[in-house]
Amino acid sequence: MQSVDRAVSILQVLAAQGPSGVTDIAEALEIHKSTVFRLLATLESRGLVEQASERGRYRIGGTVVELAGGATKGSDLSLLSRPICQELAAEVGETVNVAVHDGEAVVSVDQVIGNAAITSIDWVGKRTPVHATSAGKVFLAHLSQDQLAEFLTRPLEQFTPHTVTDPALLKEQLQTVRELGYSATSEEHEIGLAALSAPIRSLGGQVIAAVTLSGPTFRINDRTIPGLAERLVAAGDKISWRKGYIRRG
Repeated sequence: MQSVDRAVSILQVLAAQGPSGVTDIAEALEIHKSTVFRLLATLESRGLVEQASERGRYRIGGTVVELAGGATKGSDLSLLSRPICQELAAEVGETVNVAVHDGEAVVSVDQVIGNAAITSIDWVGKRTPVHATSAGKVFLAHLSQDQLAEFLTRPLEQFTPHTVTDPALLKEQLQTVRELGYSATSEEHEIGLAALSAPIRSLGGQVIAAVTLSGPTFRINDRTIPGLAERLVAAGDKISWRKGYIRRG
């Protein structure tokens, strides 16, 4: 299974970087050159990669184009993420959403309800504020410095006594999000509601969506967050890999 996983990663590197040599690929994936060379030979034999005009450099082969034609119907983010979200919701019992960034708001595009007796409401299609939601803080944390600075000049609405509206404090929180790899909010948008979010990345590494786990504060709190966050980040990684993000190691 590891060989298959790494072979797919090689294809992703070639898609992102264009024609590349064995050393370039090995460095991008942080694996040994001999492993890359062996996998390239197998991929080349099946037409999935081919050598460019410059010997020793590889590019995506024509067979990949043929295979891609059969995948267009399944490229929608909701379709790609749903099996993983269903698995996560069943595992932790909480509601799982996938959300995208839309201006100053976050919009949920899919939701899987957990099996807990008390669950959060249906968020699909609803717009929620970026500064007061865990998904929104994932998006804010990955803006450019100029974009974030411009956003922090705007007045931030207070939804509950726990909403963070101080730009300096919010900026500190966003730094923590980048360091941890996920965001957490508690009663910032609604009293009694807590949520965690992790990024979903594209082939080029850009954050294009967030996967969110939400529920009541008596279940999502300082005691439970570490374990829930570990599962959530893993789910975000799996969806990202399905979207083409390169898996290293």
